[in-house]
Amino acid sequence: MRAKNGILCGTLLAALALSACARGDKVPELMNIRSQSRSPDEFTVLPSKPLTMPEDLTTLPEPTPGGANITDPTPEADAIAALGGNPDSVKVGDKIAAANSGLVSYAARFGRDATIRARLADEDLEWRRKHDGRLLERIFNINVYYKAYRLMMLDQYAELERWRAAGVQTVGAPPPGIKPK
Repeated sequence: MRAKNGILCGTLLAALALSACARGDKVPELMNIRSQSRSPDEFTVLPSKPLTMPEDLTTLPEPTPGGANITDPTPEADAIAALGGNPDSVKVGDKIAAANSGLVSYAARFGRDATIRARLADEDLEWRRKHDGRLLERIFNINVYYKAYRLMMLDQYAELERWRAAGVQTVGAPPPGIKPK
């Protein structure tokens, strides 16, 4: 009886280990901070704009199924308007707003790579697959994000001291010699 239990336990452990190793094409999630509750996430709920009656009903846009609604939240445009800017300058789709074309031209004056976003996404996916954590970290959903990207982190205090040594005033930083806890 004891031998059968040992074989059964060993088989279950081997199956568990193999299933944890076989990730396949699954995208690795390094930041495992999911909520275990079934309640809605209050940060994903955006309030819609209030309904108002326009002065002229002929100015309403044509309804487009699946398109934007005039009561849909536009947080970026609202923030720009609140700061005194032009909310129409927000980038729509793949077009660059006319007000930003000079900045984009200047930034691309030495050339640009049109595939940079896709290439960086591929490289980051490969990095995350390589640093997905050990077997037990994956089984128990341990957060390994900071460990995976540790080599890329900037030491903010060393950088602050480097700029201060170069004579640059760092107004928003604590005075020299004071390190926050």
